[in-house]
Amino acid sequence: MKTIRIEAFVAHVGQPVRVNGWIHNRRSSGKLQFAIVRDGSGYAQAVVSKKAIAPEAWDALEAAGQESSLELEGTVRADARAPGGYEIDVSGVRVLQAVHDFPITPKEHGTAFLMEHRHLWLRSTRQHAIARVRHTVAKATRDYLDGQGFILADTPIFTPAACEGTTTLFGVPYFDEGTAYLTQSGQLYNEATAAAHGKVYCFGPTFRAEKSKTRRHLTEFWMVEPEMAFARLDDAIALAEGLVCYVVEQTLATRKAELLVLERDTSKLESVKPPFPRLHYRDAMKLLHEKGSETPLGSDFGGTDETLIAGAHDRPVVVHRFPSAIKAFYMAPDTDEPEYSLSADVLAPEGYGEIVGGGERLADHDLLLARIREHGLPEESFRWYLDLRRFGSFPHAGFGMGIERVVTWICGIDHLRETIAFPRMLYRIYP
Repeated sequence: MKTIRIEAFVAHVGQPVRVNGWIHNRRSSGKLQFAIVRDGSGYAQAVVSKKAIAPEAWDALEAAGQESSLELEGTVRADARAPGGYEIDVSGVRVLQAVHDFPITPKEHGTAFLMEHRHLWLRSTRQHAIARVRHTVAKATRDYLDGQGFILADTPIFTPAACEGTTTLFGVPYFDEGTAYLTQSGQLYNEATAAAHGKVYCFGPTFRAEKSKTRRHLTEFWMVEPEMAFARLDDAIALAEGLVCYVVEQTLATRKAELLVLERDTSKLESVKPPFPRLHYRDAMKLLHEKGSETPLGSDFGGTDETLIAGAHDRPVVVHRFPSAIKAFYMAPDTDEPEYSLSADVLAPEGYGEIVGGGERLADHDLLLARIREHGLPEESFRWYLDLRRFGSFPHAGFGMGIERVVTWICGIDHLRETIAFPRMLYRIYP
């Protein structure tokens, strides 16, 4: 008898199969037991007749509570009324472990309790759906970039210096070398690999030691960062626009069931088509002031500002040319207006804020060195980075896209903490 996963039931209707899984819930009517079984790939109803299995197997199943692990044998049957659209008429049951008093029950639990039991909360239908959307977002991201001629070039997690100063980095003792830092971004290293390959991206965890408790911040999160040689700001914006649209398109095409579980209004995602509206920073500020914001010109946007800017559109909005003074040392200035940088953020609609940030990099050695000194950064740590401007400097551009922020928006949920298996936040490092 073949062991299969529930997602493969569609190809085995009328056939005897073996399934391993866990009891999601169970009810009994005397001579019949109905167990909703999950195996990670889906849910199916197991119909167990008392006369169809051994008495000891019947008793073992009756004694098994929520999340008990088991092995079932039986015949697959299509039934549109059943969870997942299929049932299995059971001919054999083996309870691997009978569970009692599973902590997370169908009753309402507070967020603190659920986060403390995150290792078990992951099994719920909602968390299962979010994780599968995340998988699709990550896969679609890689597929899109691979299809555009990019290669994956991994970058270090330990770095000798910060991309944007050390105030929001985690320092780590590093043997006799002093303090290393957990990376904020792989971008600087991407610039080196872009000089070797032309189009590269890194995709991994990044760390920010910001003491922030907002729904948009984690201390450990995943980011994809493409970098292109011989590219300008407009090239980076076009790539970001194409990537975001492809990710949304693939999620809508392959995760309908999960979005239904999340009660996501998919009509809002169906509007995500190119081109995205584009606003110069000045125009975005003018819009904010018209809407009553008191954020002064020259400042970065807060979460409320991003919501106001994106709220006027049914798709993401690109805000470009932020003031140079509020951007990182490596951002190229606009040659026409040096007080503005060749930078861009992509803001998601529905109040989800920034999902992409990037722009064109400084290619001039002397200006980059001056910027490093202005920011008080250790020149010795950036000697290799300056070498990129000494040996074949070239215009280049790229961006970072936060995976958790994209998943939060696509799923239509309130907080980033549900979009990664084990979130790390200001007051959360367990489990």
